[in-house]
Amino acid sequence: MTTKQLDVLFKTLFDIETWEDVSLNGLQVDNDGAEIRKIAFAVDACMETFERAACVGAGMLFIHHGLFWGKPLALNGSTRARLKFLLDNNIALYAVHLPLDQHPSLGNNAVLAQKLEMENIEPFGLYHERKVGFKGNLKKPLSIDEVVQRVGFMNRPPLSVLPFGVAESRTAAVVSGGAAEMVHQALEEGVDLFVTGEGSHSCYHYALEGGINVVAAGHYASEVWGVRAVMEYCVNELFIDAEFIDAPTGL
Repeated sequence: MTTKQLDVLFKTLFDIETWEDVSLNGLQVDNDGAEIRKIAFAVDACMETFERAACVGAGMLFIHHGLFWGKPLALNGSTRARLKFLLDNNIALYAVHLPLDQHPSLGNNAVLAQKLEMENIEPFGLYHERKVGFKGNLKKPLSIDEVVQRVGFMNRPPLSVLPFGVAESRTAAVVSGGAAEMVHQALEEGVDLFVTGEGSHSCYHYALEGGINVVAAGHYASEVWGVRAVMEYCVNELFIDAEFIDAPTGL
């Protein structure tokens, strides 16, 4: 497929054009028109993922955190080096941020909800006038240790765990990434467990006094799931060769 064909497909799949997002979602860097025979998938647009995409022969890199975030960038320093590398290696760059967080089946939060075996799922986590996460009942009550095991990627430890609620959670809300402040919404909606990416010092005492369990799996670790789900979709539905590039930050 060409980048134009993939752009139409991804824009439709993720309803990109209806989202208000600081990320420039969509095709951020095009190639010279060559057909895409392999797509690499990663969380972040950085030189490490670019170089590894080139090593595996990818013609496109699909990522969650792109290069362009709502304001023009001067083409100097690492920005120039990154763009030059993509152009020199004819690698297209495709970014999907909030639409990938929220997607009902391929999104970061949908996959986290699946891993927790959430039922009676509803939208949760108001951000930019839209709810980007999900909440629901847990199929079976889960201890904090069980939650950590389920949402952890490759058995990596979470950033932080606040076991301030019931011993076994029966309801949960999930919002990946930097959504620690949404613990306030979780408290208002009365769920037992809130799973996100990053922790926040300012939220600690609210969680403690509100009696809620919080697992901050890590920004990176909570957002590998969406790109991996899209990778599986591309392999199974588009029959395109694909590879996941794991470049953890530990944050």
